[in-house]
Amino acid sequence: MKATAFAYARATSVANALDLLAAHGGEAKVLSGGQSLMPAMNLRLISPELIVDIGELSELRGIAVKDDVLTIGALTRHVDLLRSPEIAAHAPLLAEAIAHVAHPAIRNRGTIGGSLAHADPASELPACMLALGATIVVRGSSGERRIAAEEFFTGIYETALSSQELLVAVELPAAQKHSAHFFHEFARRHGDYAIVGLAAQAKVSNGIFADLRLGFFAVGDKPLLAKAAVRLIDVAVNPAVLAEAAQALDDELDPQEDQQASPAMRRHLAKVLLARGVAALLQRPDLNPGATA
Repeated sequence: MKATAFAYARATSVANALDLLAAHGGEAKVLSGGQSLMPAMNLRLISPELIVDIGELSELRGIAVKDDVLTIGALTRHVDLLRSPEIAAHAPLLAEAIAHVAHPAIRNRGTIGGSLAHADPASELPACMLALGATIVVRGSSGERRIAAEEFFTGIYETALSSQELLVAVELPAAQKHSAHFFHEFARRHGDYAIVGLAAQAKVSNGIFADLRLGFFAVGDKPLLAKAAVRLIDVAVNPAVLAEAAQALDDELDPQEDQQASPAMRRHLAKVLLARGVAALLQRPDLNPGATA
């Protein structure tokens, strides 16, 4: 199947892109890397009247660190994140997660902005944004908005981004002393959509969590920043405490059934990841004695 007929415009600047979006309302779609948009169009899940190509806007590319804030331009490709020394030093969770995004051909074209705007609940990057406490920077005709990642993702393929706004950058707090991260996903094959995944960022002091953010994905209609994490902060974690946190997590989950897994299987795997992640972050294998590589 192929896409229905559409008009095409290559934006010459962010302002030009915003003008095009404003002129066509909700009938225009933005093309960045195209790794999510084009398949959806070819399957006729969406049929925009106009494609606004922002791929040549160099102002939306790049990675910079200033005043403990890591800023990533929306058109920065996955492969650039994977190779970036700044990402490795200041957001190692993101560097690890990127290696699990699809396959090299996709990573060579796909962009961080495109992935976040697409908001696939089984995608790695939205969950990483929750775990890292990201701010999503969007621009419209009235100026810029900064949206906390927890408020940006609103449902399946839905975000707080309006049809006349452009995602321009992501801001992340740079990793601090005593920070630790964990990333793992269950998938049938490397590069497949996750069955369940966890991106976690923590601050550990003397064997205790001073902070813990757990970003689960493929467990509902959007990525989940688990409130169950508060049960593990500022306490000596033992099997009983971890079991209470696992029960609290189970109460938060609302997994869907599809061809990959049942809701019960997803609930089980999410709790497996919780135990595995906590054990790894605290360097306490006794908290997850049954874990395997």
